[in-house]
Amino acid sequence: MLAGRIPVTRVTPALPDGRWRPKAYEGEVVPFRATVFREGHDMVGAMLVLTSPSGSAISERMSPLAAGTDRWEAKALLDEQGVWRWHVTGFDDEVATWRHDAALKIDAGVDVELMFEIGARLLERAAAETSRTRAVREQLTTLAGALRDDGASITDRRALIDDSSFDEFGPRPLMRLATDSPEHEILVERRRAGVGSWYEFFPRSEGARRFKDGRWRSGSFRTAARRLDGVAAMGFDVVYLPPIHPIGVTNRKGRNNTSDPGPQDPGSPWAIGGPMRDGTPGGHDAVHPDLGSLADFRAFVRHAAGLGIEIALDLALQASPDHPWVTEHPEWFTQLPDGTIRYAENPPKKYQDIYPINFDEDFEGLVVEVTRIVRHWMKQGVRIFRVDNPHTKPLAFWERLIGDINATDPDIVFLAEAFTRPAMMRALAMVGFQQSYSYFTWRNTKAELEEFLTSVSQETADFMRPNLFVNTPDILSEYLQFGGPAAFTVRATIAATAAPTWGVYSGFELFESVARPGAEEAIDNEKYEYKPRDFAAAEREGRSLALYLGILNRIRTDHPALGQLRNLSIHASEDDAVLVYSKHLEGRFTASGVDDTIIVVANVDPHSVRETTVHLDLAAIGLEPGARFEVADLVTGDRWTWGAANYVRLDAFTQPAHVLNVVRGADA
Repeated sequence: MLAGRIPVTRVTPALPDGRWRPKAYEGEVVPFRATVFREGHDMVGAMLVLTSPSGSAISERMSPLAAGTDRWEAKALLDEQGVWRWHVTGFDDEVATWRHDAALKIDAGVDVELMFEIGARLLERAAAETSRTRAVREQLTTLAGALRDDGASITDRRALIDDSSFDEFGPRPLMRLATDSPEHEILVERRRAGVGSWYEFFPRSEGARRFKDGRWRSGSFRTAARRLDGVAAMGFDVVYLPPIHPIGVTNRKGRNNTSDPGPQDPGSPWAIGGPMRDGTPGGHDAVHPDLGSLADFRAFVRHAAGLGIEIALDLALQASPDHPWVTEHPEWFTQLPDGTIRYAENPPKKYQDIYPINFDEDFEGLVVEVTRIVRHWMKQGVRIFRVDNPHTKPLAFWERLIGDINATDPDIVFLAEAFTRPAMMRALAMVGFQQSYSYFTWRNTKAELEEFLTSVSQETADFMRPNLFVNTPDILSEYLQFGGPAAFTVRATIAATAAPTWGVYSGFELFESVARPGAEEAIDNEKYEYKPRDFAAAEREGRSLALYLGILNRIRTDHPALGQLRNLSIHASEDDAVLVYSKHLEGRFTASGVDDTIIVVANVDPHSVRETTVHLDLAAIGLEPGARFEVADLVTGDRWTWGAANYVRLDAFTQPAHVLNVVRGADA
């Protein structure tokens, strides 16, 4: 019987397509849910049964969710990498049914002795189960006798229905008609696959110098290594580098993507493939000669590791006209009728310096070559790859590549830079990408953010992990262009607290906000020129957000609730520009054993002062109705006593957001 005696349906976590399995990351608290019901009015229960990759079995009693939905939930901390197996067992909960019916009937004087006898027999059945401890079995036997003791008053025997001995049946229920769901799997990947603070910079700009005659000297891995100290001081633990390979000369782009470069224009790093020092062409496995040698890169990676930083490297599957692939593998490109090769376009943008790859003529050859390239950089110490425009390549290619790499090296993380349609973005995550760029950069109003945050934390969290980048070399949103420093502060606050992984592109902390006319990107785009920045001077002069970014990353480190994806709850405010959400983690999942709760209140209008009342769902943050409690602002140190409704004033020009901690335990 497919339905089973006690039907168990709609189990989650699950993917929209059953061909792929859901995933989590090490240390993630995952809610497991199922619909469990039966005919009639007798009560049912549900049990989550988990088996870790090492074979340890865990059973967790599930709790009912909203009344009338027949939905059950148990949360579990998945603390071991690998494939976990799990199922849900539904059962007839005779003890719960008896306690409910006995209370009603005995109070009404109906079948009194019969109800006591039914209860006593249930307790005796439980006491016969050798899986229970001797002390518990003796306790249950004693309770059965007390129920049958007709020498005691009915009132005293009635009180036994609420005896604490029945707590035994919470974690270890008396099961009848037990029905198992099919077995499911969930892949748990390393923690960095789901938690991290990313910082992007161009190595060639760090240490770059312009001489009086207009000539430039490029920065190198050695000069860029000096920037790592400042990045580490801000609390970032992943540094993402754009492509570090030789850059093509043919059709090279000049400043701001112009087609007439000067002799000092370095070209776009994404136009991969160009001359090495000896004049021979280098491709995806080579280092740009201006940046140094392969040994210099390895030293850069080691220096970063010493600061607690991992290096993420760009994987851009495309080629300049000067790439060795163009002559060695012309079948990897699209040949036009006039004999030329089609260059890349993203109308109205044109990239004459880049040839996209055609996967239809030699799919297997490309799999072999790209696998070789990825493993080459893995040998240099790279364990994270940010993949450029994966949505322009076949889904099957990524499934094959990531599957092959993770089969031998499950710690390798791939981030999909796919600002594309939902179907493709989600499919890339389902077939293997550990992280995904998202629509965050274009979600700015309160309503937009509420919808977005609910989606990424609830609807797609079983398979897609968002990396909330606030800006990129290609994206300078209108919100940042016209919002001033308040806009940068608000966007950083939300990105750093709403999801476990977030990122910034260098220059964000300097409030760079001037756009190239007619484009959504910064003017004098670093993709096409050197852009050294004086971060120290900006900090001295108070023109930097670096200190605040460091505070946000420290808060993330100190508060485990912010290291979770699925625990976000939206709360209400009476102002259409004040966004309120919380991240709550129960004490049974924290190292301290104390609940951890963060409440973020943000004025998303960067041009105004907002005063409003915030209405909290106290149950969502682990508090009882009517509770009064203390909150501490983790940025300013201010403290207030709060409840379900609270007055808030947020001045966009001085303090556009609160990051509040509900004070508990030793800090109370």
